[in-house]
Amino acid sequence: MSYTYFPGCSLKGLGKAYEESLLSVFDKLGIEMTEIEDWNCCGATSYNSMDEMKAFGLSARNLALAEKYLQGAESVDIIAPCAACYLVLNKTSRYLKEYPEIGKQVHDALSEAGLSYAGLTNVRHPLDILQNDFGLDKIKAHVKQPLKGLKVACYYGCQIVRPYSTFDNQANPMVMDNLMKALGAEVIDWPLKTRCCGGSLTGTVQEVGVRLSYIIVKEAQKRGADVVATACPLCQFNLECYQDKMSGWYKDNLKFPVAYFTQLMGMAFGIDHKKLGMHRLFVPPKAATPEGRI
Repeated sequence: MSYTYFPGCSLKGLGKAYEESLLSVFDKLGIEMTEIEDWNCCGATSYNSMDEMKAFGLSARNLALAEKYLQGAESVDIIAPCAACYLVLNKTSRYLKEYPEIGKQVHDALSEAGLSYAGLTNVRHPLDILQNDFGLDKIKAHVKQPLKGLKVACYYGCQIVRPYSTFDNQANPMVMDNLMKALGAEVIDWPLKTRCCGGSLTGTVQEVGVRLSYIIVKEAQKRGADVVATACPLCQFNLECYQDKMSGWYKDNLKFPVAYFTQLMGMAFGIDHKKLGMHRLFVPPKAATPEGRI
């Protein structure tokens, strides 16, 4: 199995633990990824609200670069782990096909840069790859330290299944839930798995953003979860890094683990914790051991 890989900015910065754990887990499973050369920021979701056409051009450049890896195939799959990158690249690909006037302007801009895009790039998420290409049975075969006794709240966030539900249900996504069960974890039932964490509001209208994050963390805690598993660098940052502020504002005492789903996979596979970026978490999840320690 071989794919092209678009890490995006976050996985090279604050979301480094996501990339570390993703690469370690995929290496263990034998899933090959080739990082796209000279990739650029996708623009995230904020650039679309400032200059939509330039935002499409920014993302389309990455799609065009990915097509250089076709090597005679009819299409190329590009893995975008970051939820925002996944959404924006997906949106750009669709808009270029569905809106000719947008497509023409973007294609003209790419041509000026010496690039072309034929629409042969499929934007994929790691969760999609793991369940639909690799398979849960094969994943179970790699489990060395089952996450027995670990109660996980699977948190998908807004952008992986909305507005495009290419591989999961928009209202009640289950791919991450199924994956955690395959690792031996207990998955809690809760209604907030796709509720917004506040996104960039934590940095702009903080009282609103922090409250939205607090509601999610607190609900997971109330439901008896040991850890929130996420697939978005911004979600992970908001839910984990603002817990001191949440505690102060809401007279609470939060020290609740929020980890990437790939980190929990790596734990189950017996991968060294440093390779999974566990040392980068403020509150590491308990391991599925009698001592309950990492």
